[in-house]
Amino acid sequence: MAPTSTMTAEAVALRHFLDAQRTSALAILDGLTDEQLRTAVLPSGWTPLGLIKHLGYAERHWFQSVFCGTAADVPWPDDDEELMTSAHPAVEVFAFYRDQCERGNALLATTPLDTKPVGRHGSDPDDEFTDLRGIVLHMIEETARHLGHLDAARELLDGRTGLGPR
Repeated sequence: MAPTSTMTAEAVALRHFLDAQRTSALAILDGLTDEQLRTAVLPSGWTPLGLIKHLGYAERHWFQSVFCGTAADVPWPDDDEELMTSAHPAVEVFAFYRDQCERGNALLATTPLDTKPVGRHGSDPDDEFTDLRGIVLHMIEETARHLGHLDAARELLDGRTGLGPR
């Protein structure tokens, strides 16, 4: 979905940087086999597919649960979202991630950045964001942080580096 004319220049810029991180996450993993996507090569135990699942849950949590106060059902009701791996078909995990990104973008396209969240992240009031702007900035940071993990995993899996959009 392209930015709409109702988005402010700031919202367009934030979305641009968030979309760039999201696109990089998918591009880094492009071409990996199913076995490679499920192989943990970092000491944390995260698998590349588990990281994409985690990023999908993060998008869902921040844009839907925290900002909107409610979230759409996940395709796997009994899934342990804290698990660092995924037993789900890779195509489903990637589709889930893309769907969550689209939902976040739809919200960003129609909601002023200074709008207050309806839900909460946790019980610590100091750990809350006060508006949509803060949530978008957090998602840029969260996604970029995990790009480092994905870059390292990809290099350890097949030696490839420098992947993703330029």
